Amino acid sequence: MILAAGMGNRLRPLTDRMPKPLIEVGGQPLIAYPLALVRAAGITDVVINLHHLGAQLRDALGDGSRYGVSIRYSEEDPILDTGGGIKRAEPLLGANRFVVLNSDTICDVDLRDVIAWHSARGALATMVLRPDREAATRYGVIEIDRTARIRRFLGQPREVAEPLTPLMFAGIHVFEPDVFAFMDEGRFGINALTYPRLLAAGRPLYGYRFDGYWRVLDTHPGLAEGRWELGSGDRLAARHRP
Repeated sequence: MILAAGMGNRLRPLTDRMPKPLIEVGGQPLIAYPLALVRAAGITDVVINLHHLGAQLRDALGDGSRYGVSIRYSEEDPILDTGGGIKRAEPLLGANRFVVLNSDTICDVDLRDVIAWHSARGALATMVLRPDREAATRYGVIEIDRTARIRRFLGQPREVAEPLTPLMFAGIHVFEPDVFAFMDEGRFGINALTYPRLLAAGRPLYGYRFDGYWRVLDTHPGLAEGRWELGSGDRLAARHRP
């Protein structure tokens, strides 16, 4: 599932007339990058949620065949935030393991490796994490123990006996379908509600550490940097262009 329903307020006025996932980066719409990432991992069934200017996204992407995938859409009115959007898409996601990505983030993580790593640990949920203290201040700190199990989430619980490594969330999750039991109907953020519930319940949550290229393009500075990196014609652009 690729989350694409957001208003893109930090990129206004661009997003007043165009949904954020269709903004051009390196000669491609931004959402082409997560689509390429899942396709490279052999994932061809994709769900995309829609709200803000959703008709434009549907018209641009169609059935997904030009990107080598098959797309189904989950309409939201009103908008449901990350957790509510995933919960609403439950009938489309089915009873299988699934991956969730943001439509405004570009990275070169190997999703096949993430999924295999998740499976080997019997995880209910795995978050792709990265070391970046500055970005962690904005996006929140996720702390793992020596086995890479998540033990503290956004500062909770306050007391943990063992040493932990602080990392930041890179915007990619792997879930088992049992996660839906920890979700409500309606609007809510998955990081604010579902993960704390999973942690409190002692469910196996893991953090896959990723040190490679990552860029979120949800602000004007981030968009400018991403466009320079992906459009510069260097080896970085060649590696990440869909």
